[in-house]
Amino acid sequence: MANAAVGPQRTRRDHSGTSSKTTTPEKSDQQKARAAKGSASGRPPTFDTAAYKQRNTAERAINKLKTFRAVATRTDKREYVFQGTIDVASIKIWLRHPVNQDPPDPLVDRRR
Repeated sequence: MANAAVGPQRTRRDHSGTSSKTTTPEKSDQQKARAAKGSASGRPPTFDTAAYKQRNTAERAINKLKTFRAVATRTDKREYVFQGTIDVASIKIWLRHPVNQDPPDPLVDRRR
C-alpha cells in the first residue's frame, strides 16, 4: 500500500520487482509529461479501478474507527479487550449511519 508522504514514482519504483499492483492512479501532469516524451517515456503503470475502490473503502472505515480515542491509541493491554473496543466503536458507527434511521412519517402534520 502506498504512503501519502512518499511520491508515487518512488513507490512504483520500489515495488516494481514485486508482485504487488499499483492502487493509486497516475496524476494528470505525470500523464502529460509521459506523453510529451513519446516512446522514450516507457509503459504507463497499470491501475486497477476495483482495487482502488476497495482500498478507499477500507481506508475510510479505518479512519472512522480512529475517531474513537481508545481505538486510535490502543490503550487496551489484551487483544480480546481491544477487539471488543473495535466492536463497540463499529456498532456506534453503524447506528449513527443515516440509512439506519427511520424515515419521517409523511402522515404526521408538522405545521402544528
